[in-house]
Amino acid sequence: MAIDVTTWSLEQTSSTDLDPAREPAAEAGVKIVRAEVPSPEFSRFLYTAVGADNDWTDRLEWSRERWLGFLDRPGAETWVAYERGTPAGFIELDPQDAGVVEISYFGLLPAFRGRRIGGHLLTWGTGRAWDLADRWSGLPPTKRVWVHTCSKDGPHALDNYRRRGFRVFDVKTETEG
Repeated sequence: MAIDVTTWSLEQTSSTDLDPAREPAAEAGVKIVRAEVPSPEFSRFLYTAVGADNDWTDRLEWSRERWLGFLDRPGAETWVAYERGTPAGFIELDPQDAGVVEISYFGLLPAFRGRRIGGHLLTWGTGRAWDLADRWSGLPPTKRVWVHTCSKDGPHALDNYRRRGFRVFDVKTETEG
């Protein structure tokens, strides 16, 4: 069956665009930790656990070598949100040319949605995207952070990006199937 899928591309062009979400309550035990060792297996787990019900398929065929090549680049970072020791979601930062950083993937496992973790993780990851050059020699200062989401993603995805200060710069609708 054919369906129309709308994709929104959003951006921030200044670190002052970021409108932080409130953090989850301390008793929730939410911590955000960088996955410092490039691990194709762990990243594939996060990708499939978050994306299964959102129809993420573009990386399912990636080999271990392709995952490692993507993860083990200067400035590339994966940040994982944990709730009391259990992975709840992740955000990937993908530095590109001329001070541009893409949030290549972001999302929560289904059991952790609707609990204030997503806004907190997006705030954290976007803040890190703005200071990538401060931590990695050879990267230009961040001038733009961008992301895309589509109508197949969670029902609150687009609103979460907008609440964090991202602005839509492009909209495309394509028929799939």
